[in-house]
Amino acid sequence: MNDSTERYPQLARLLTYATTLSRIAIWVAGSLTLLSALYITADIITRKLLGFPLGGADELSGYAFAISISWALSFATLQRANIRIDALYQLLPPRLCAILDWVALVALAVFIAYLTRYAADVSMLSWTRNASANTVMATPLWIPQFLWLAGLTWLCIVLALMLIRSSLALATGDTAAISALCGIRSTQEEADEEAEAGEKMVLGGPQ
Repeated sequence: MNDSTERYPQLARLLTYATTLSRIAIWVAGSLTLLSALYITADIITRKLLGFPLGGADELSGYAFAISISWALSFATLQRANIRIDALYQLLPPRLCAILDWVALVALAVFIAYLTRYAADVSMLSWTRNASANTVMATPLWIPQFLWLAGLTWLCIVLALMLIRSSLALATGDTAAISALCGIRSTQEEADEEAEAGEKMVLGGPQ
């Protein structure tokens, strides 16, 4: 990772910025999910105690869930939190593992690119037809759909940066950089991260 950073400082800087922005995005996405949960709770309470619902809880929570997920995916990808089967992976030589890591990243990028294109088609169709939800709120569908699309588009940008960096690392034989960027997290890495998070929590520092 250090060699790759020294060799491509501008690319490393872009990935650092992408990580920072993705971290902000995941906090916003989490806040959106929390607000959705609070609204559902308030809707249940008013329904049971006051005899009337606030309305739109199911619709708004659906929008919030889709938007928050799309914006959280970039940070999850940068943190290598996506699930992969590693039963045989741990037994393979580092060079082969690096190639498999790169192939997995390419496959993910292709899938997300197709998903983003589909999301763009759906959003533009809602925009051109001025489509609205078949609910009491009659929400213009392009609003939540474009927010959903924006999250997927940002994920495409992040994946493009990761692909460029991992491809350069693969070409130069820097298997350590590939593993650090898109490899499967080891049990030791997860344990160290949990220990660090626990220490920060005890000391009252930022998470």
